[in-house]
Amino acid sequence: MMNRTTRYALFAILAIGLTACSQEPPEIRIRNDRATKANLQLKTSGGSTVNINDVAPGQLTNYQEVAEGRVEATASIQNESVSPTTTFDAVKDEKYTVVVATGNPPTLRVEKN
Repeated sequence: MMNRTTRYALFAILAIGLTACSQEPPEIRIRNDRATKANLQLKTSGGSTVNINDVAPGQLTNYQEVAEGRVEATASIQNESVSPTTTFDAVKDEKYTVVVATGNPPTLRVEKN
C-alpha cells in the first residue's frame, strides 16, 4: 500500500500535468476607433500570418487564435499613407485587443484583456 505522502505527491503531479495541458493559445481581436476602414496583418514569430480585412469604423472583431510568441501588427488604413506597426509578446491563456487609434499620424496600441 502507498503511504499518505506518496499519494499526495502523485496527486500533485497529476494536477500540475492536467493544468499544463489545458493551456489555450493566445487570442487577438481588432478594434477600429478610426472613421475609416482598416486592414490588419498579424505576423507571429512562429512564421504564421493572420490577415483581418475590412474592419469597419467602430467595429470590434471576433478573437483569432495565434501562436505564442512575438507578434507584429501592421495596419493599412483607408485614405492614410502611414501604416502604423506595433510589436508585442502573446502568451498562452491571454487575450489581446489591437486598437487602431485615432490621431494624426495613426497609431496602434495593444490592450491585454
